[in-house]
Amino acid sequence: MLSSTLLAGLLPPQVISAEAYTDPPGVFLYPEEEAVITRAVDKRRREFTTGRHCARQALTALGVSPGPLPRGERGAPVWPAGVVGSLTHCDGYRAAAVAHGSEVTSLGVDAEPHARLPDDVLGGVTLPAERDALAGLERRHPRLHWDRLLFSAKESVYKTWFPLTGAWLGFEEAEVEFLAPRADPWPAGDGSSVADVGVPGVAAVPGGPDGAAYSGEFRARLLRSGRDRDGHPLRGFEGRWRVARGLLLTAVTYRTPGAGSTSGSVA
Repeated sequence: MLSSTLLAGLLPPQVISAEAYTDPPGVFLYPEEEAVITRAVDKRRREFTTGRHCARQALTALGVSPGPLPRGERGAPVWPAGVVGSLTHCDGYRAAAVAHGSEVTSLGVDAEPHARLPDDVLGGVTLPAERDALAGLERRHPRLHWDRLLFSAKESVYKTWFPLTGAWLGFEEAEVEFLAPRADPWPAGDGSSVADVGVPGVAAVPGGPDGAAYSGEFRARLLRSGRDRDGHPLRGFEGRWRVARGLLLTAVTYRTPGAGSTSGSVA
């Protein structure tokens, strides 16, 4: 069932996701897709091929006839007309999320191994205020790799931003803050009950590090100006995250203000 993916609990019901933990043999690629990876190494070929396989599964579940998904500007996939989506991959995991553009304006998902960032990476992807906040989070809940989680959140923010603006967004141009849970907690996505573990912004369900899969929410404040396709100013996004099965995942969805309840925009 596509609805049982790890990503499902991070996304509104209008978004369909599909995932894979292995690379299935014999996956079909269209000529336009084969052309992208003609000279790619085996690892890249497998990531690309299984990612497209997940995307076609999700598109079919959305009721959209799947076709070629060539690579567009800055490597982003070109989705069928009227569809928005996002792909992600890391070692042992590939996933895709798609929605009708009439229901979700843009979205971004990212998956990473649940491991610390290399020592020489953190300074280049974080702001001083973020590093201060990370230090506090790591003291209070050391089992979670907050540095990698913040990196992933910024990846999802960029994947949401770029289709709206067509512009680059640097790591230093978005400030991420992890939030306390909302009064109406969002679903865990796998039928598990959610329990507070005493850390603001963190909830736990069975199945992850130390026997629990952790989840929460974040807010990203944009530090550069931008507007969506309808001319609405973009000031920030809200997203959700989860750590389970040795992975961490983040997701952001955005809908044009006033168009419905799935907007992830920060006013």
